[in-house]
Amino acid sequence: MAEQIRVVLVDDQQLVRAGLAMVISAQPDMVIVGQASEGAEAVALVERTGCDVVLMDVRMPGMDGLEATRRILAAADLAGLEQPPRIVMLTTYDLDEYLLTAIRSGASGFLLKNSPPQDLLGAIRTVHTGDAVIAPSATRRLLAHVATTTESLLPEAEDPRIGTLTEREREVLELIARGLSNAEISASLYLSETTVKTHVRRVLAKLGVRDRVQAVVVAYECGVAGAAG
Repeated sequence: MAEQIRVVLVDDQQLVRAGLAMVISAQPDMVIVGQASEGAEAVALVERTGCDVVLMDVRMPGMDGLEATRRILAAADLAGLEQPPRIVMLTTYDLDEYLLTAIRSGASGFLLKNSPPQDLLGAIRTVHTGDAVIAPSATRRLLAHVATTTESLLPEAEDPRIGTLTEREREVLELIARGLSNAEISASLYLSETTVKTHVRRVLAKLGVRDRVQAVVVAYECGVAGAAG
């Protein structure tokens, strides 16, 4: 049997945690290794358990999910972990106003609490493999939101990270910034999906970001997304 994905649940509502735990514990490839009701407790718990994925509520009393996410990932970086915990933010609100902040804090996903169970389970498996997840209803608006909020902040000089990309890698980044999946990028550039995945991995490494969602933010901040038209 393959190793199970170790999940930590963080939410101030006990009923929400109980519901999530019931769904996740029924999966043969997942196990709940801890639960917390607020951010500071979550930071300590994640450090103790060495979990793989954290489902993190955005709004909680005391330390909120955004600060907890920053602290968890900062601690992982300090410890030099090759595979830091992947964090999926949970919110009641579609395109929560904290979404962009969450992504910049290092979150790998954004999901609505009323998402179908299969979407939640799929999100856990997806971020565990190193990719990112955003609630489908929020993806396009996220891209528009990033474009709007960064439009007046575009740098006069190109970000040096962009200069390290090859022409093909830059094309891939532009298509990622338009919200295209690997399959769609493959069709657009007439490349195999395996080749696209290789390009995506190299783009993420050169930009110094954890996943494609953060790459979208960088693309808009650096003005690359505008070239994708």
